[in-house]
Amino acid sequence: MLSRVADSLYWMSRYLERAEHTARLIDVDLQLRLDQSPEAGAGRWLRLLEASQVPAPEDGKIDAASLTHVLTLERTNPSSILSCVAAARENLRQVREQCSTEMWEQLNRLHLQVNSTTASEVWLLNTHVFFRAVQEGAHLFQGVTDSTMSHGEGWQYIQLGRFVERTDELARLIGTHFGRLPHPLDQAVESEEYLEWVGLLKSCAAFEAYCKTYTAEIRPLRVAEFLLLNPEFPHSVRFSVDRVHAALVAIGELTERKAEQPVRLAGRLCATLSFSQIEEIMAQGANGYVGSIRWQCAQAHTAIQQVYFDYSVESALAS
Repeated sequence: MLSRVADSLYWMSRYLERAEHTARLIDVDLQLRLDQSPEAGAGRWLRLLEASQVPAPEDGKIDAASLTHVLTLERTNPSSILSCVAAARENLRQVREQCSTEMWEQLNRLHLQVNSTTASEVWLLNTHVFFRAVQEGAHLFQGVTDSTMSHGEGWQYIQLGRFVERTDELARLIGTHFGRLPHPLDQAVESEEYLEWVGLLKSCAAFEAYCKTYTAEIRPLRVAEFLLLNPEFPHSVRFSVDRVHAALVAIGELTERKAEQPVRLAGRLCATLSFSQIEEIMAQGANGYVGSIRWQCAQAHTAIQQVYFDYSVESALAS
């Protein structure tokens, strides 16, 4: 497969995953505003901006409508939902011959739906419908891709992009939340603080899965263990890293290229998550731990770029 084709599939998947993640974060926060005080909502918006890597307003004023617009429909924000969906579509357009007709039609449908949305008063009254449509559109694209595309090299690059992005997004979100922990880690949370932890779990699509594992009693230590180390839940960090490693191994076998560096980096991160104990992680500091995960994920991304996308002709001939 040509490097430009692999690069487009990889980034198409990353952009679509980012759009779905942002839609879920905003939707959860807007729903929680109905049950919390404005002061609590303002603190949550600051965490949302931090998790989305968007700078807070210089005047410090947090306005739900304007910030939602920045994260959703602002064309100058490369991480807004509109920008991410447009970038995903453009990347897939460049390699149209690699995807199925159903994939192209689904991504076009989502692109048109997002672009036809305006920040009018009528739209603001139907935010849940919009964000749900973005999430379902991304999920439908993933399902269509799995059902209509051969699970060969191109499909593996799509999986790789999705889970590299998911690993980074989850680690950053967990870090912003666990960076402020006034509550004892092994005690159940109550009252308004309970909603904050429910919001974190729902932002990771994990609330119901967490309840089935630990019951509805929320303890920060259990939340951290579930979101970081659970090997079976699709939106845990460990699950995502395992999929990154599996995709890299499969790509290495299919391309017959010498790709020890990205496989080694992903494998080392897999081993770290597999053998970590949550008590040790929290004792050393969750922020530092997820920061290390993000750093290692960035290192793996850089290695992927160098080995598969931006390599020189000489290195390709040598391999």
